[in-house]
Amino acid sequence: QVHVVESGGGLVQAGGSLRLSCAASGSIFDITAMGWHRQAPGKSRQLVAGITSRGRTNYADSVKGRFTISRDNANNTVYLHMNSLKPEDTAVYYCIVEDLERGYWGQGTQVTVSS
Repeated sequence: QVHVVESGGGLVQAGGSLRLSCAASGSIFDITAMGWHRQAPGKSRQLVAGITSRGRTNYADSVKGRFTISRDNANNTVYLHMNSLKPEDTAVYYCIVEDLERGYWGQGTQVTVSS
């Protein structure tokens, strides 16, 4: 069984920063990509940022220059550093961890940015 657990969400004022963390544990081997998606109320889930096992990253246009994704391969952990937060960043943020066969989702963590 694989467990994916996010942490670090919360309430922050516009212009502020937050760091999300996601750790994978259990029967998961050969992790390839790790990433973050988000889902705002009434909208579909969308990719925010992803990172491969070799450190190659990609970002949604809306967060480029403000968010940074990083990972700790030794601890199966991925981070999302979010700066200059905007009210439109408000959403539930989900972590996904992929191995050679499938992706595993976390339960999500709420990020709320007040104006």
